[in-house]
Amino acid sequence: MAQEVTVEHTYTDVHPCYETQNVSYILTSSPSTVCVLLYVFLSSLSVVTICGNLLVLISIIYFKQLHTPTNSLILSLAVADLLVGAVVFPFSMKFSVSSCLYSQHLFCKVRESFDVTLSTASILNLGCISIDRYYAVCHPLTYRTKINVHVVVIMILVSWSVPVLVAIGYIMAGLKHEKCKQMCFLDVLLATILGPIFSFYLPVILMLCIYLKIFLVAQRQVHSIQGTKSGATASKMERKATKTLAIVMGVFLMCWFPFFLCFSFQLLNDVSVPVAVTESLNWFTLSNSMLNPFIYAFFYSWFRSAFRMIISRKIFQGDFSNTKLL
Repeated sequence: MAQEVTVEHTYTDVHPCYETQNVSYILTSSPSTVCVLLYVFLSSLSVVTICGNLLVLISIIYFKQLHTPTNSLILSLAVADLLVGAVVFPFSMKFSVSSCLYSQHLFCKVRESFDVTLSTASILNLGCISIDRYYAVCHPLTYRTKINVHVVVIMILVSWSVPVLVAIGYIMAGLKHEKCKQMCFLDVLLATILGPIFSFYLPVILMLCIYLKIFLVAQRQVHSIQGTKSGATASKMERKATKTLAIVMGVFLMCWFPFFLCFSFQLLNDVSVPVAVTESLNWFTLSNSMLNPFIYAFFYSWFRSAFRMIISRKIFQGDFSNTKLL
């Protein structure tokens, strides 16, 4: 018997997993080729996200060399990104590719709450890592006193508590909005203005300022050692610093900025953006959780050494927790 889900709506968008009958969307028992390919692609993203961040988790937990305050921030980031791959991806695959495009039932609200919480946690953890890098590069002499275990714990708590509060406010605003026949100003202000500001725009501005400062300091350091090293070596170091910072911020902005730009444009200009476009941009933001392990872990040689030992299952052949990673 064909599985049938009918959702009343007036959208004219063509959905790959639905057949259109007048103003209703009926889920077909035999998904189209496009729908199957979409599920396969999204499933692949989920698997890569989980595996990549799982490698980071195992590496930091197992190898004692990686037990540092800085890597604790990377561990927190990996937990957020792992949960994005394990929880948000499946929820989005189930409901974003199906009826959530055209309805807002309970499961859709659950999916949104996980999406907002974990994605915001990922962004704030990235911000904390940028602060850590700022002190490491710009204030190396006081770095160990400024970024200690207690400070890192506070950073991690803030990175997780703020997203939870934002998600709770967002869900409560949505529930109250359903009971309001007119616009509820405070609820709309919280859900559509304050939420994006605190979960994206402020962290982005902070990270841009911090990485710009890091880049300028790194350039001065390169110029200061040109008298003791060859010009070629100094030039190589400068190019490497530039490339690293460009990758860090470039990938982050590439994944996140289109979604929030579209959201802000829709809010400020009262323009209706097709739901399929919004969902596609949302998936693009989630892909940042897949790329983070490559940016923040694969970049460092000791993580690459740890990954090789884990993938080759060498760690199961003995106790290598004290191994010196190169």
